[in-house]
Amino acid sequence: MRGRNIYTNIDRIVDSIFANFLSRPGVRQPIFTSYCDGKRVTCDGLSQWGSQYLGEEGYSPIEIIRYYYGSDMYINTAQSIAGVPSSWPGYNLTIGSTGDKVRQMQQQLNRIAQNYPAIPKIAVDGIFGPATAQAVRTFQGIFNLPQNGIVDFPTWYSISNIYVGVSRIAEP
Repeated sequence: MRGRNIYTNIDRIVDSIFANFLSRPGVRQPIFTSYCDGKRVTCDGLSQWGSQYLGEEGYSPIEIIRYYYGSDMYINTAQSIAGVPSSWPGYNLTIGSTGDKVRQMQQQLNRIAQNYPAIPKIAVDGIFGPATAQAVRTFQGIFNLPQNGIVDFPTWYSISNIYVGVSRIAEP
């Protein structure tokens, strides 16, 4: 809801699992699930307090999903997400990283810096050095991410998301 508090730990968790979805064997589309508090509102799906109880009993996330939806449920991860220029490389980018993913991230940060001048411009050389780490830390500070200078999944997703917005590549 617009104007409500956003808790940064929840925001980071949502970003880190954004590409995950539930599926069943032989079903091509993701499975729709619902989530209710289980007291004021009930539904045929996860229950806030029931899930909490199962978690306290030692159930893993997939065991909780299977408790509510059946034993044939699986958690999958999308290889790429529509609207994002390129999917996360599957590993953190940090000082010493090199290659096309570093170069892409540097290009995107430089484009974002046109709209957010606090982010320092960096060389687009495919080498993750101290200047790139500082640009990442500045980006993370502006967009409420942990300021560690490491491009993990939430940071990669945020850079890609902001890049799409400022470059307007998602518009016709």
